Amino acid sequence: MNKWLKTLLFLAGSALLTRFIPFSSLFRNLDTMFHEFGHALVTLLLSGSVLRIELYPDHSGVTYSAIAAGGRAILVSLAGYPLASLFSLLLFYLYSRDKRQWGLMIASGVALVMLVLYVRGGFGMIWLSGFILLNAAMLFLWPKVSKYYYLFLAFLTLEESVMGTLFLVTASVLTPSRAGDAANLARLTQLPAILWALLFFLFSLLCAKWALGFFFREEKSVNRERSL
Repeated sequence: MNKWLKTLLFLAGSALLTRFIPFSSLFRNLDTMFHEFGHALVTLLLSGSVLRIELYPDHSGVTYSAIAAGGRAILVSLAGYPLASLFSLLLFYLYSRDKRQWGLMIASGVALVMLVLYVRGGFGMIWLSGFILLNAAMLFLWPKVSKYYYLFLAFLTLEESVMGTLFLVTASVLTPSRAGDAANLARLTQLPAILWALLFFLFSLLCAKWALGFFFREEKSVNRERSL
């Protein structure tokens, strides 16, 4: 089967199946966390200031920052979706290397930095605190189920990273001025929001293809060891 078609079918199946898992909606904020952290990280790398980050129950978020106008502002607006996709790819890469604990620790570290330094607001602080505690429990109290928990997070983040950019494409067609980062980039560059949304979507698909490649490679390796 064509690898791109296989990627699309797997993403569609993941999007459908994860919705039947109890409380899965709460974990969809993980992609938002990575997205907003991407904006914050690039802001800091470009000598800007992160004022605060907000996470909302509807899986949206916003990062308030102070950065010089021009190229730096463009890079900050560019950062969210690609870095969320790259974080998802990293989770699958670590899974293929049998380093799931590192994936959970990295995700927890990001959550801790955001909680201590930037997130102010009831839901965001509660969600980040709960996520950190649950990861700690998986690492130290329930290691036998941590693999399934890790894969749940990895697939949920992968699916959300692609679906988020797909929704952005739709928004950039129907209401371009409200298309989030694509709308910001359109104002900063004069290029249409739909172009930026499509670039985000294509990059997320490329990361998904690579991520699933790591997953299938690891599963083949495990099955081969079991057959020996």
